[in-house]
Amino acid sequence: MFVIKLCVFQPWDTYNSDVSIDVTKHHVPKSFADKFAYRTVKFLRVLSDLYFKERYGCHAMMLETIAGVPGMVGGMLLHLKSLRKFEHSGGWIKALLEEAENERMHLMTMVELVKPSWHERLLVITAQGVFFNAFFVFYLISPKAAHRFVGYLEEEALISYTQHLKAIESGKVENVPAPAIAIDYWRLPKDATLKDVITVIRADEAHHRDVNHFASDIHHQGKQLKEAPAPIGYH
Repeated sequence: MFVIKLCVFQPWDTYNSDVSIDVTKHHVPKSFADKFAYRTVKFLRVLSDLYFKERYGCHAMMLETIAGVPGMVGGMLLHLKSLRKFEHSGGWIKALLEEAENERMHLMTMVELVKPSWHERLLVITAQGVFFNAFFVFYLISPKAAHRFVGYLEEEALISYTQHLKAIESGKVENVPAPAIAIDYWRLPKDATLKDVITVIRADEAHHRDVNHFASDIHHQGKQLKEAPAPIGYH
């Protein structure tokens, strides 16, 4: 008799999310680049709300397929720059790649909860293909604006996850048990629920918001990222 044993993916790097972080903080756009980034994100938010409405899980899944791109693009371009110029990045390559990996774990968790349909998977492929190439060019043209854009994207993610939490608390969304991958990754208690998962994911997004606004501020001062200490070690 053959026995098939299902194994739960357990990432080597796990951590406790800092849920005490301020999730309401907003960076007021001042420069033209800031306002452009802010209004672009708001426009994209309107489109996503029209499509997903109150399907919070599907909305989160789509959000995470996009949110995992900027850190990888930024980290990759800084990595290539480091190779070309024989210089260190001040830890920013690691910080941005950690962000990308964390967002990927958000996606892996949401997929366990949502079970996307074929047309949602097709939408993910299309959105990622368009967004990756667009953001790649965007970052090459203006890292300052690109990081500000991501900062505002994370602010919208915080709004979305806060709405998701309220829907859970009101009973509109069932507070199902947390998937094993989330329990392993965030070191959650074995009886953790969806509410616990959304709470730690929201805290992660708040950290990404601060990291990207900080990166944009560095560029606004006419400096390179390597001239300021990278916020590594959070994940």
